[in-house]
Amino acid sequence: MSYPVDEILKVLIVAAICFMIALMWTPALIRWLKKKKMGKSIRDASSAPVMAHFHAAKAGTPTMGGLVIWVTVLAVIVLLHYGCTLFGIGTVCYLNFLSRGQTLLPLGAFVAAALVGLLDDYLNIKKIGPKGGGLRVRHRLMSYSLIALGAAWWFFSKLDWDAIHIPFDGDLSLGWWYIPFFAIVIVATSFSVNETDGLDGLAGGTLLAAFGAYGVIAFSQGKIDLAVFCAAIVGALLAFVWHNITPAAFFMGDTGAMAMGTVLGVVAMLTNQPLLLFIIGLPFVIESGSVLLQVTSKKLRGGKKIFKSSPLHHHFEAIGWGEPKIVMRFWVLAFVCAAVGTAIALVDKM
Repeated sequence: MSYPVDEILKVLIVAAICFMIALMWTPALIRWLKKKKMGKSIRDASSAPVMAHFHAAKAGTPTMGGLVIWVTVLAVIVLLHYGCTLFGIGTVCYLNFLSRGQTLLPLGAFVAAALVGLLDDYLNIKKIGPKGGGLRVRHRLMSYSLIALGAAWWFFSKLDWDAIHIPFDGDLSLGWWYIPFFAIVIVATSFSVNETDGLDGLAGGTLLAAFGAYGVIAFSQGKIDLAVFCAAIVGALLAFVWHNITPAAFFMGDTGAMAMGTVLGVVAMLTNQPLLLFIIGLPFVIESGSVLLQVTSKKLRGGKKIFKSSPLHHHFEAIGWGEPKIVMRFWVLAFVCAAVGTAIALVDKM
């Protein structure tokens, strides 16, 4: 199957625009975050001995770096859309990728989740709230669940979707059960990505692989605007990773990790390939799974641990792996899984 060159160029040009814009304003954001003392606190040795031992030197590093990603993507979408509708400039209209059926919902979920994460980051930095600051876990879970349920309702009632695709088998109609399934996918993905955001460049690189994979899948389905949306995120995310690789100039924060996880789940649902998240997003599954196993083991086995620390990347630190080695190996795993998941989706279409 061949695709028009102009559609491929649209994907590449928007990704490049987002990368360049994000790269240009990131230094100013880092300076502003430092000036406002928006630095991350590192947990003490009594509650997280491995993290305290290996990451004490990172205390005070600016967080909220996720602003670079979602603000850039939002600004580019808005400028292209209104540049087209108000002025009718041909090139701008060609690059415009805001559409009701493909990108409006993921954009809305992206921004909503980012704003909740931004509030949580701010409260955490200022130590406002219980246990050192930030939203309570139940409040975070409630907030992201509401966002997920809102998106699920839109899919079910507005887009009339109630089925999920099972690779090589076909679609399975879930009826109204589609709504809770959708919500679980979104919430699980957002919290799993958040668990992965613990080392310099770790979440950024693994997310690059996942969004790249779903961008290719969306493109193969003819959902060009959605593919461009994924490309825009990849471009802005590349600029973030540029400054986030060790030693990180800033951290993603919940305004980035939770938002990226939320929108990744929405994109998976929009392409009707949520089951491939277990493959394409395997690093996130492993990370969150390690936390669940650790917590379960401690509760059922009288405090005994499976891992020296969780999520899994901290366990690898505890057994002597250096941070760059852990991150690079997770990146390799992420890109291999993304390639496998993409291949399954493409072969399934044949």
